[in-house]
Amino acid sequence: MAEFKISHVSHQMEAGLPRQVECEIFAVALAQMAKTISGIETGAAVKLTGFLAKKSRMSTQLALHVNNVDII
Repeated sequence: MAEFKISHVSHQMEAGLPRQVECEIFAVALAQMAKTISGIETGAAVKLTGFLAKKSRMSTQLALHVNNVDII
């Protein structure tokens, strides 16, 4: 299992006004995906897909469970 944080920065439109969005999201990857993620350089730009769920059965923290990664 690989546990990591994702940093996101973008410019979005909200109610017709520009807004800069910055956030950190906790993420987890299992099995082969964990090995793939572990081999990616820190700071690399990636596109991750997966689903949002609790970090673990006993946790209330939300996490992105990664199913796919593309280096961009």
